[in-house]
Amino acid sequence: MGRLTRLAVIWLTVFGILLAGCSQPWILGGEGSAEGGEVLRLTAEAEPPNLDSAEAIDAQSITVLNNVMEGLMRLDKDQQPQPAMAEDVQVSDDRKTYIFKIRDNARWSDGEPVTAQDFEYAWKRALDPKKQLESAYILFPLKNARAYFAGKTTVDTVGVKAIDERTLRVKLEEPVPYFLTLTASAAYFPQRKDFIEKQGRMYAKDDNRLLYNGPFVLKDWKHDQSYRFVKNPEYWDEENVKLDEVQVRIVTDSMQAANDYNSGEVDMAPLSDELVHAFKGNRDFIQVDRGATFLILFNTRKKFFSNEKVRKAFSLAVDREQLVQEVLQNGSRPAQGMVPDSIQGSQKGTFRKQAGDQLAYDAARARQLLDQGMAELGMDKPPRIALNVNDNDRKKIALFLKEQFQNTLGIDILINPRPMKQKLEAEQQGRFQMSLVRWIGRYNDPMAFLEIGHSQSDVNFGQWSDSTFDRLIETANLHTDAEKRDENLIKAESIVIEQAGVVPLFYEGQAYVQKPYVKNLYRSPVGAEYTLKWTYIDKPSKNR
Repeated sequence: MGRLTRLAVIWLTVFGILLAGCSQPWILGGEGSAEGGEVLRLTAEAEPPNLDSAEAIDAQSITVLNNVMEGLMRLDKDQQPQPAMAEDVQVSDDRKTYIFKIRDNARWSDGEPVTAQDFEYAWKRALDPKKQLESAYILFPLKNARAYFAGKTTVDTVGVKAIDERTLRVKLEEPVPYFLTLTASAAYFPQRKDFIEKQGRMYAKDDNRLLYNGPFVLKDWKHDQSYRFVKNPEYWDEENVKLDEVQVRIVTDSMQAANDYNSGEVDMAPLSDELVHAFKGNRDFIQVDRGATFLILFNTRKKFFSNEKVRKAFSLAVDREQLVQEVLQNGSRPAQGMVPDSIQGSQKGTFRKQAGDQLAYDAARARQLLDQGMAELGMDKPPRIALNVNDNDRKKIALFLKEQFQNTLGIDILINPRPMKQKLEAEQQGRFQMSLVRWIGRYNDPMAFLEIGHSQSDVNFGQWSDSTFDRLIETANLHTDAEKRDENLIKAESIVIEQAGVVPLFYEGQAYVQKPYVKNLYRSPVGAEYTLKWTYIDKPSKNR
């Protein structure tokens, strides 16, 4: 499609959506079910690759799990942990022991009780050294969790124990100020041993291969097409769940999602970057800062990217300001380090404010470092390099990077678009050279971003490592003084940036159009994209 044709399509789409916003979008059908219940209609950009809560690490899967499952705590609209499966918690004076009381009305979707044993089983299953799951690192605050995962101790030494069916005792290696927040994340969700063993390899592969303990259950999962959330009658707080059903259509193209919104087929849709400016100021427009860093991941096991100067050259060759201002135009901000500007630090404010801007654009220096790095490697010319990217709108980011690397470094990059699941599998197995990655923090703390650089982290797919970085991360985990902890994390971040272990590009801004009658759909800067427990349709406004 030519540029003028594409612009015409964009503006016809904008015009149509604006007309819909000025008329009566609430009468376009589908907001309520045939029985008069409340139905919300959404889009998702991809199939959830893995709904086993012990294994899930991608945003799509975690968002689905957040709405059909529940941990000891659930994050509220202000991102503060509130009692969920646990009705009460007692914390020891040294803040290393937690006693959780499970609600007596906590139930699985088949009516069986959720027990303390379900939490102990799930956490230890995720840490099983035979599985080597990438998600296990988030459980490492538990006493002896890291040692068990490394095969250095037995499972019975791990710091989680069901005292009885309703009492769970948790022991930590050291105090963790955000531990209650962690218990709201997917890896801390309960799982039922008898059900998993019965399902075997098919566990979590389809909607009937899962048990649910959250506000909704998953129904009619048509892979790569659609799925539904249906209100869970066994949920302990069922009376406060207003939606009867949520219909989710998988739409990989955001322009198509906007067209679906325009035609009244969905109640919310993400906006492509071309449409953001047209909608600013419109009542349907919503913009959100995500705690997500887009970055380039290098496979340092490949000869070319094992060289620090080569990696640094790629970092210096990217004009991040141009990327966000001219390509994205959606509220994203140029990256200044690994940790986004929305992530909390100590009492001094955000971590980014303390750590400052550690990234730069310097084309001349980039070319110089590339020449030096290739000389050290004994290479006359760079190899053919492929950049893996999700097969969706992110290809335009890859096209910008291709142009930057060609113009600045004289390197021609092959763009390799792949479905999300295949791309993730390639990264996990080390079958890539460079990859464009969207890393979302699973909790609101700098460690959620920096820990991926630790040499023992199973999400360190690029295998970059530095002993000083590891030591600073490990020391920060032991600090009870928040300011000293931040000092260690700032030093650690400066090391990964200086060595270009990864190359942060920008902090994500997301824009949506959403019908005015959709209320209390809470979005999170980290972890799951949204929570639907408190969402409702404002029926009186639908027929204005």
